[in-house]
Amino acid sequence: MASSMNSLEAIQKKIDAVKLFLSVSLSIANAHTVDFYTCDVWDQFMAVPPVDVLTEITLNGDHKRTPEHYLNHGNAEKITFGFCDDSKRLVDVAELLEAAYAHSLPGLGVCVGRTELLQSLRHTDNAQPLEEVPAAVVESGEFMNSKKSHEVQAMSEVVASLAQRCRVKQVIDVGSGKGYLCSFLSLRYGLQVYGIDSSSSNTHGAQERNRKLKKYSRAYQRHSKANRTLTVMPPSGQEDLEDIAPGEREREDMVKMSGDAEKEEGRRDGEAQTNTTGLTDRNEEDAMTSLTSAILLEDNSLPELDQSDPASAPEDPFLSALCVGMVEPTSPRGPPSELSLEERERRKRENLERKARSWVNSGGMGSGMLYSPLTSYVTAETELKEIIGELEDAVMVGLHTCGDLAPSTLRMFVAKRELLSVCSVGCCYHLLSEEFDPTRQECPSSSVCGFPLSGYLREQSWFCGRNARMSACLALERVAKGQGIQMESLFYRAVLHVILKDHYSSFKSEKRVGNVYSKATSFVDYVWRALRRLELDESKLSDGVIQGYHDTYRPRMVEMEAFNMLKVTLAPCIEGLILLDRLCFLKEQEDVVFSTLVQLFDPLLSPRCYGVVGVKAPGTELSE
Repeated sequence: MASSMNSLEAIQKKIDAVKLFLSVSLSIANAHTVDFYTCDVWDQFMAVPPVDVLTEITLNGDHKRTPEHYLNHGNAEKITFGFCDDSKRLVDVAELLEAAYAHSLPGLGVCVGRTELLQSLRHTDNAQPLEEVPAAVVESGEFMNSKKSHEVQAMSEVVASLAQRCRVKQVIDVGSGKGYLCSFLSLRYGLQVYGIDSSSSNTHGAQERNRKLKKYSRAYQRHSKANRTLTVMPPSGQEDLEDIAPGEREREDMVKMSGDAEKEEGRRDGEAQTNTTGLTDRNEEDAMTSLTSAILLEDNSLPELDQSDPASAPEDPFLSALCVGMVEPTSPRGPPSELSLEERERRKRENLERKARSWVNSGGMGSGMLYSPLTSYVTAETELKEIIGELEDAVMVGLHTCGDLAPSTLRMFVAKRELLSVCSVGCCYHLLSEEFDPTRQECPSSSVCGFPLSGYLREQSWFCGRNARMSACLALERVAKGQGIQMESLFYRAVLHVILKDHYSSFKSEKRVGNVYSKATSFVDYVWRALRRLELDESKLSDGVIQGYHDTYRPRMVEMEAFNMLKVTLAPCIEGLILLDRLCFLKEQEDVVFSTLVQLFDPLLSPRCYGVVGVKAPGTELSE
């Protein structure tokens, strides 16, 4: 990796190129889909037929001009990126598509591949050997669907290599959720992992998952040991260990270990997990379709991060018991129904504290704990030592940390001496707060905002806008494969807005229509359901009037389809600017000796596939 390609100055030039492009095209991403017909959005921004847009998007799949093409030609001719300088309307679709690719992360050539990053991390004199242990029980899909398994395995190898390079054994996972990454890092690489999440329900779920993983991992380790010591073929009629799938042997070992009661419990757990995993895989495409539709509707009903509300993270006994990953609370002596909630919580707390003391006295992590899930609300100002009593030098990670938590993770990495490296993959850009939001609704003046993060963009007071950040969440690769946009639901909502304007004086309400579309059998039914949700007078309309609106606007549905496809095309550019801002922030820090953007995941499996990596460990420096 040549230093000139990834220097601070080079990244700033990339940011300038993307800003220049977005200064012309960002208005499309910020347009409201809900207002598409009421504000005549198509005629406002487009000077070409919608069919031409769709045709060009379908046929023109090779947009390979570089940003330098536009910068170098800036003095000779006006830079329009397909837009007319006078009318500000799109006149050249091919030009816009080429420019969009050139100003995405792949077109900018600013990212490194995961393999290249791993080679750079491992080929240093400072690195210590990785201590990998088999973790087939986690890889087998027993506890994760295919998407999550792909993410966890890909990212864990990078995190383990960062730990190896920095010669540390501790990992802190911020926004750890259900603990998939934490468990894998501990099982596969023997790392001491602390998973911090603001949601107590996630922490409790992680505890239960740890209990099952401990049981499975012990069985797998015995099976692996037996395989290593087996040097002769088994006698006739005896099972051949090599011919038995790991999952089957693990279950048999557990039966020997735990008896018939454990066998029945394991069977139920296995069936439940298998069914859940199967359903998750089958419904993943439907879930992405619903998410994309919500994004294009600028729907605030998208899931929000619990971190946004410190009060939502109650005081929890786990904060003083750093070993809760190994704790398996016992049931009360009497039936739970006969105990009050306070009594159940008191007994659980005493049990956790007792086992915590036992764990500390028996040697901590060496006793078989997978990791420590902790419940806490964290910011860049959080003192980690108050949460983690035995904090040492560590790697900080975040897998799909929502909204402001991703930039907070990077701020924390820079501010805390004990954090020697970071690997952060963000998501939910619509939940980012912007410092230079003209309304200041998302980022009060007293708080620290999530965007921009770098001093370079802050000096320029750059502002994207919420709708543009919503657009950044769209998955171009999936949409290109025919997944993602539920166009009819968007059409219904836009026509409903016309009805509200015509018959309810541009009615606006704090209430939202919500997911009415999934329950509606027709457009007429959709409107009636929406009016009831908004508590409006239904006597003003009839079935015939409602159907008339549908028939009037149905021929123009192609305009909405073409416009939203352009939004999807611009999504990687907006995401790219957000990530370049984070990379620029790391490069502005004198003690960060290495920083880069890396594509960790397959974008078809995991659309938010880019990670921000930084190292400030002393010793052999990695070349930028």
